Amino acid sequence: MVSWKTSPEPILTPSTEYDHCGVFTGCLRATDIDGSFGSLTCIYSSASHLPIHYTLPYVRGCETLSLAVSHDGGKTWRRLDRNLILPGPPQNLEVTGWRDPFVGSWKRPKTDQQLYGFISGGIVGQTPAVFVYTVDSNDLRNCKFIGSLLDAGLNFRPSRWSGDFGVNWEVANVFDLISKEEDISRTIMIVGAEGCLPSKDEDIVMARTARTQRQQLWMALRAKPATCDEHHDDGTSTNTTLATYSFAGIFDHGCYYAANSFYDSVTAQHVVYGWITEEDLPDDLRHAQGWSGLISLPRTVHLQVLHNVVKARSSELQSITSMETEANSRGTYTVRTLGIRPDDRLKKLRDKACRVCTMQNLHLRSSSCSAQSIMQLKTARSEVEAEFAVHKECTRVGLKIAHSANLKTQTVLSWDPITETFTVERPHPTYPGINHGVESAPHTLFTFRDDEVNEVEETLWIRAIFDKSVLEVFVNERTVLSMRIYVDEDRCFQLGFFAEGGSVDDVEPAAILLRSQVWDGSES
Repeated sequence: MVSWKTSPEPILTPSTEYDHCGVFTGCLRATDIDGSFGSLTCIYSSASHLPIHYTLPYVRGCETLSLAVSHDGGKTWRRLDRNLILPGPPQNLEVTGWRDPFVGSWKRPKTDQQLYGFISGGIVGQTPAVFVYTVDSNDLRNCKFIGSLLDAGLNFRPSRWSGDFGVNWEVANVFDLISKEEDISRTIMIVGAEGCLPSKDEDIVMARTARTQRQQLWMALRAKPATCDEHHDDGTSTNTTLATYSFAGIFDHGCYYAANSFYDSVTAQHVVYGWITEEDLPDDLRHAQGWSGLISLPRTVHLQVLHNVVKARSSELQSITSMETEANSRGTYTVRTLGIRPDDRLKKLRDKACRVCTMQNLHLRSSSCSAQSIMQLKTARSEVEAEFAVHKECTRVGLKIAHSANLKTQTVLSWDPITETFTVERPHPTYPGINHGVESAPHTLFTFRDDEVNEVEETLWIRAIFDKSVLEVFVNERTVLSMRIYVDEDRCFQLGFFAEGGSVDDVEPAAILLRSQVWDGSES
């Protein structure tokens, strides 16, 4: 997951009648089409007509489902002689899109685990949608439509914690996450939502004025029991929905989209990759560099379970729609939500860092970084882990990255306990047209009650990985922001920790930096 050998040419190019306009997003299965192991099968959307967009009338046949097979570990690929596998969406549905197949196992109530295919899109004037098919594990060409995953409605937005689910979905991934601690599972959908309405949050508006109105979201689902009349051999639909909404959140609050995933049998975890876009760069600079966007760091997702929760920092627990709360007999709650963190194998990069700096138990009392809380940097490739105890009087806490020798060009990562908002302020751009608006995300800290009836708030844990122009930030493994930072210097100069607020007499600090480590100069 760290060292890669890149193919100089695409493995599949638009070259047949049914995919001459595009080989679109799909997925891989580590089997041949007949279910035998030893080969790879690529299941992809083949496009024969452009443009395709949720705002345009849908042209039937423009998107179809195709397969290609590799017998040499992915070096060369051959399309099936009998493509197309599916000629398009269900016949009696007017859709906004139908693409990006994802194939995986899904355990529904009262059924054995079954292989399903999920194709993303929407139903005009009704809801974004995932069209669900049963897939024969012994013959991947055998797919049968059984209904839509759920009916969320147009621009479904539970709260600021969950985002806007738009009008058309792309690259929906559906899978079960199991909590070994509790021996329970939840069905999770990670999805790209198109047609999101502009947010009323001014900070978010500032950051996204130059971006397409879309979001990378996730949703926990309650699967309905399977019924005997689900299969529709003629490709029609009875508008059956197979699941209902439970709770939902924002997978990434920044310039991240089109996440795709796979189950990694080596680590028994689900690995997710996304597209870090280039939308914050004006056209002239983007065209001059000759490429646009890149793949994110690999992330793993898990069911994060928090026991004996009493409260959040400011919000009522039940108002936070990005989690499930279950009351217990002790008057506390069990909280479950989606956990997101960088793949642990990325820690290999730390071994290649040119410098490692460590700090611990620093009392932070003012907005300016004290000399004791500053680390010098020498490169533009670094990783930082920092853990803070945030006191009740604190109004702001975080870290600053200096991109210039005079320290005036800075990126500031901070959490506001009062508004429960994590913010990344990017430096003022030096070139016209660059979008360096403020990135923000709702984030809270939970208070727990131990066996002795003591109440303790969890610490603020920030992990940030910076690589040239890309910054990926993970907060308590449940809030993630990815962004681009375009500065003139090709290195960073300084990293400092700070806090604001605290007691009036300055006896109690605003926050304590319990520990921090910085790896400077990491590279693959």
